Amino acid sequence: MSTPFRLDGKIALVTGGASGIGEQITRIFTAAGASVIICDVNREKAEALAASLPGGRAMACDITNEEAVATSFLPIERLDILVNNAGIGLVGNVEETNLADFQRVFRVNVDGLFLMTKYALPLILASHGSIVNLGSVAGLVGVKRRFGYCASKGAVVAMTRQLAVDYPQQLRVNCICPGTVDTPFVEGYLEKYHSHEKEKVRAELNQRQPVGRLGKPDEIAHLALYLSSAEAAFVNGAVISIDGGWTAA
Repeated sequence: MSTPFRLDGKIALVTGGASGIGEQITRIFTAAGASVIICDVNREKAEALAASLPGGRAMACDITNEEAVATSFLPIERLDILVNNAGIGLVGNVEETNLADFQRVFRVNVDGLFLMTKYALPLILASHGSIVNLGSVAGLVGVKRRFGYCASKGAVVAMTRQLAVDYPQQLRVNCICPGTVDTPFVEGYLEKYHSHEKEKVRAELNQRQPVGRLGKPDEIAHLALYLSSAEAAFVNGAVISIDGGWTAA
């Protein structure tokens, strides 16, 4: 009996792949046999990570810049898996949110996903491949003081479903919606908004998941691995929560 969830011979591209959930996805995909292209705006971190992974390659790219995205895809001859992981957060209710910040979160979380998908699509169609989008529980339920972020992740969920409808037999596309995960993303949030009360807010973040803790990057990465593997051949257009029970309440 063959080992399940293998990606031997596959080429995967992971945006935001140099840190956090993205880094874990690149490591777990590599361990499963894939060659991974680490796409990140931080060239130094992407190159350092790529050098540590067998078959790893770095692709420094601002995913919000169409010319940069188009140019970055020119040397890629084959692609089996695209993981749209890159994203940023935004704290504030509608009154606290200014237009520039709202537009910025959409540029990264929505425009970036659109551009990467658009330019990867010919390669994914040619390989009959798979796309995994990183959404959020914030795209499924309302989260206090996350107006712009919720809106952007709701768009990610909608784009996932729409792509599955347009290309039902040519590719697979699914969306992972994590709860709060213990990553540098969370640490940056605590430092920016709660530097004077980090431990108090960290405890609150743990408790808003009914299981009582934050998620772990490798837990999200293993779900991405499953969705990218042959064992998930019947999974298409799915929006899967991995949130410690948050959205079950």
